[in-house]
Amino acid sequence: MRMPVVAIVGRPNVGKSALFNKLAGARLSIVEDTPGVTRDRIYANVEWRAKTFMLIDTGGIEPMREDIILTQMRRQAEMAIDTADCIVFLTDIQTGLTADDQQIANMLYRSGKPVVLCVNKVDQLGAPPMEFYEFYNLGLGDPIAVSSVHGNGTGDLLDAVFEHLTFEEQEEDGDAPIKVALLGKPNVGKSSLINRLLGEERCIVSNIPGTTRDAVDALYTSDIGNFSLIDTAGIRKKKKVEDAVEKYSVIRSYMAVERADVCVIMLDAAEGVTEQDTKIAGYANDQGKALVIAVNKWDSIEKETNTMERLRKDIQHELAFMSFAPIVFISALEGQRLPQLMLAVKEAAAENKRRISTGMLNDVLNDATARVQPPSDKGRRLKIYYMTQASVQPPTFVFFVNRKDLFHFSYQRYLENRIRDTFGFKGTPIRFIIRERGE
Repeated sequence: MRMPVVAIVGRPNVGKSALFNKLAGARLSIVEDTPGVTRDRIYANVEWRAKTFMLIDTGGIEPMREDIILTQMRRQAEMAIDTADCIVFLTDIQTGLTADDQQIANMLYRSGKPVVLCVNKVDQLGAPPMEFYEFYNLGLGDPIAVSSVHGNGTGDLLDAVFEHLTFEEQEEDGDAPIKVALLGKPNVGKSSLINRLLGEERCIVSNIPGTTRDAVDALYTSDIGNFSLIDTAGIRKKKKVEDAVEKYSVIRSYMAVERADVCVIMLDAAEGVTEQDTKIAGYANDQGKALVIAVNKWDSIEKETNTMERLRKDIQHELAFMSFAPIVFISALEGQRLPQLMLAVKEAAAENKRRISTGMLNDVLNDATARVQPPSDKGRRLKIYYMTQASVQPPTFVFFVNRKDLFHFSYQRYLENRIRDTFGFKGTPIRFIIRERGE
């Protein structure tokens, strides 16, 4: 069953993201004392009175501004309002009631949705100051005084929100969606891919690099399966990360990797693999995530004989440390090969969770050591007594040996290749842990 949805809306810099983080219990939205920091809708589940609802943080609404980004931010907020079952309209006691507040209130009237009026930055306990009462002029009922920084009044706010929510009994709805983080340089087409899959303008798309600043989740359901798509800010070289907001965006992207099941490394077909792509992919690989490489903007490339295979070989050479990752050539703009991409994502997620029995592993180990003897040094030869799988995500194998120093990297790579030849593990890194007997 669908969870109730609550959207926080208001002018820029009234504290929407700070309130969102306070209610969600984590720094999920970027908080910076700069108007217009939050651009896309941000989602989080909030629990109150043993019930759970979805909370949406939105970009600030400036009704009279025609800037291209601000216009799209306004549209994103309007889409959040359309989706919501209840709206928290946040205002700022320090700036007082403004003309923009009145216009936003008029927009909320027209939506027909229940609205909870909230006056932020009332940091002092006790009776609110006289400026608080001018917000009654908005005609939205009794305002609630809160401090998003200190958390004062948030309980009263949640109680007021609950009066407008209807909770249905939750039913088991199959497996949880696969969490997919889209990673890559700015302007590589991550937001365009999400919008194409969903068939709506879920993320702001423009030719201005760095448009996406937060990591954004969107649920995508198809015949292939259920996916939670995480659009992340493009990760740039550190010397190009100038303002504090963009630094936070890079941190959000790395956090998205940590909570993802599968990371899709998006490359620009015209540029190939850059140094920054290698760093992004390396971080995801180090975290043990399932990996898929998506080469975007394939429609814009002039093709010759074997163009795709040549580029595939170049990518495999540049990203040799993740040769196990499938490569899919796509066009987010034209929708080319998107089903193949999502199928590769699903298969990689399954391989990342795959478990092999100890008996089958040791059959492969015995065959591999019979084909190529373990290395030796100064008359002492490596003995591998047995191996077992210790965990998944990523698949991790423990080898019990006589001496760890004899288990050279080259022989580990040989055994990894033998395991992959037998069991697959396409799209996922695998880890080895070496133990001497008795450890």
